[in-house]
Amino acid sequence: MNGWTPSSRASATYAINITPPDQMVYVSGGTFHNGTSNVTVSSFYIGKYELTQAEYAAVMGTNPSFLAGNPNHPVEQVSWFNAIEYCNRRSIMEGLTPCYSYDTYGSNPDSWPSGWNSNDENHTNISCDWTANGYRLPTEMEWMFAAKGGNQSQGYTYSGSNNIGDVAWYSGNSGSTTHAVGTKAPNELGIYDMTGNVWEWCWDIDGYYPDDAQTDPHGASSGSFRMSRGGSWSDYAYVCVISDRSMNEATDEYVNLGFRVCRNAP
Repeated sequence: MNGWTPSSRASATYAINITPPDQMVYVSGGTFHNGTSNVTVSSFYIGKYELTQAEYAAVMGTNPSFLAGNPNHPVEQVSWFNAIEYCNRRSIMEGLTPCYSYDTYGSNPDSWPSGWNSNDENHTNISCDWTANGYRLPTEMEWMFAAKGGNQSQGYTYSGSNNIGDVAWYSGNSGSTTHAVGTKAPNELGIYDMTGNVWEWCWDIDGYYPDDAQTDPHGASSGSFRMSRGGSWSDYAYVCVISDRSMNEATDEYVNLGFRVCRNAP
């Protein structure tokens, strides 16, 4: 055995390189403090940019934006229901497993009943398969972890800086309109516009944060509203801090409200 013993085995550290899907950023899982508790999130991919008008139209066949005609601007005037449908249709187009199902009607929006997206109360009929590899909305805690810069966080007030003008389009510099995505500086993870431009829908139903430690929380189990994050071109700076949150009915469509997508990661 040439003197070899198990205790003499060399050790090595290997870097794992993750290649994210196109236009997405890999967010390595970790733990952060939120409110009065620690929250742990698993690794995931999140859109490098807010979803654009061109990307939405390519899947849905229409551009609902009030500020239309700007293909590289974030899509807006999209409801939470619209965002859910987009995620599933894009997943199907790309051969991925859709995350969302409506009641007992399955995951193909073409099979969902007429009017499913016109009644606010129907939002609780949407369920999520958290193991699917398709596109979905981030949970609030995934969104917050990514906005903070994940494990590379520098503790900034806004996503990527303590100076909002460096990283965001907000009421102080927007000229009362959206702007092309990715034209401000990114945050620590290379994600753009998580502060400002448009509010971003999240999966979660409105509710209080739990006081105990949480792992991959998905929000409240019941409620009347869905959450959004990030502030927008029409908001003051204090509304655009990472910790701020807003809530809307699932049918609400506003000129300052859009979304970005995420996916599960290894």
